[in-house]
Amino acid sequence: MSQVAQTQPKTWNIANQVTVARLVASLFLFIALAFHQYWLSLILFILGATTDWLDGYLARSRNLVTKLGRILDPLADKIIICGTFIYLSAISGSLIPAWMTVVVVVREMVVTVLRSFLEQEGHDFSAKMPGKIKMVLQCAAVIASLLMLATRSADGGAAIAWLPGLVTPIAWAMAVSTIYSGVLYIPAAIRLLGGTK
Repeated sequence: MSQVAQTQPKTWNIANQVTVARLVASLFLFIALAFHQYWLSLILFILGATTDWLDGYLARSRNLVTKLGRILDPLADKIIICGTFIYLSAISGSLIPAWMTVVVVVREMVVTVLRSFLEQEGHDFSAKMPGKIKMVLQCAAVIASLLMLATRSADGGAAIAWLPGLVTPIAWAMAVSTIYSGVLYIPAAIRLLGGTK
C-alpha cells in the first residue's frame, strides 16, 4: 500500500501536470475557434505551443520522466496542432485549405504509429531537425492565420494588408516541410525494422 502511495505522486508530477494543462487549454482553444473568438484562440494556441518545451524540460531536468508523460506529451502536441488545423480549414478566409490539413493529420498519425512500434522494440525514434522545423512552420502558419482572422475588418477584408500575403507562403512552406519530414521517417523505419529481425 505504501509503495502505491509513493508511486502516485511520481506519476502525477509537475511535468505531467503541465502536459494535462496543455490538453485542457486545447479544449478551450477549440471552443474559442468554434465561436470565432480569434484573439482568444491566438493566445491559447501560443500558450499551448510555447509550453511544449516546458513539460519535457521539467521531466528531464528533475528526473520526472514517466510512461504517462511519454504518452501524454506527444498526444498533447498532436491534438493542439491537428485540431487547430481542422478548425482553420473549415473557416472561410483562413487561407488554410483542407488538403493541407489532411497532410498534417496523416503525417502525424503515420509517424506516431511508427514511433510507438519502434520504441516498443527499443529503438530511439525521437524527433530530428526536419521534424522540429516542421513544427515551427506549423505553429507559424497557425499564428499567421489566426492573426489575420483576428484583425479582419467588419466587411471580411484584411485589416492588415500584408497578412494574407504572409499566410500563404508560410502555409505552403509548412506543407512541404510536413511532407518532407514525414517521408524521411520511412527509410529510417525500414532500416530499424530490418534490424529487429
